[in-house]
Amino acid sequence: MSALMAEHDILFADDEIVVVNKAADLLSVPGRGADKQDCLWRRVQQHYPTARIVHRLDYATSGVMVLALSATSHRHLSIQFQERKTDKSYQAIVAGRLAKNSGTVNQPLRCDWENRPLQIIDHQQGKSAQTHWRLIEQLDDASRVELTPITGRSHQLRVHMQFLGHPILGDRFYATPRQIERSERLLLHAHSLSFSHPVSGEPLSFSSPMPF
Repeated sequence: MSALMAEHDILFADDEIVVVNKAADLLSVPGRGADKQDCLWRRVQQHYPTARIVHRLDYATSGVMVLALSATSHRHLSIQFQERKTDKSYQAIVAGRLAKNSGTVNQPLRCDWENRPLQIIDHQQGKSAQTHWRLIEQLDDASRVELTPITGRSHQLRVHMQFLGHPILGDRFYATPRQIERSERLLLHAHSLSFSHPVSGEPLSFSSPMPF
């Protein structure tokens, strides 16, 4: 049985969509095994039984997600994500102090099959992946950054920040042991999400408070 979703984590709902704030260390959808059945989708279904997953966030990542409440809305939203007609913005706290104020990482990614679910940069077999980043503030031996993924590859933001030499603090997959120890959770949050309403076409934008 999934835990109940807190009312304050339901950011918006109408007859077609529900927008929620996913907690860190929570699956988006069920995994394999009885111990991996609790997930965001099941929690939302306790409030909205027809809810369908449109996109996912990593287990360790928190932030804004939209779910469809009908087959029509699911189809329209899925197309928006596939055709990159949505805008997503993340914030993260990364190790070290960035030398520049902004930049773009353009490094292709693929699954590291021997170490799944880890991803690696591979210029021969990887799929195109681009991330824009912008420095928000310098912290004590760390930096708060805004991350805007152009593509949506698995672990993209995490691997791209590691590539820059600034892994996200608390990243159990890509950070050093000391960088992991600096936070009990991955300091990556899907801060905002913009898309068109699947029925009315109205532009919508939602944001979730920063938890760190």
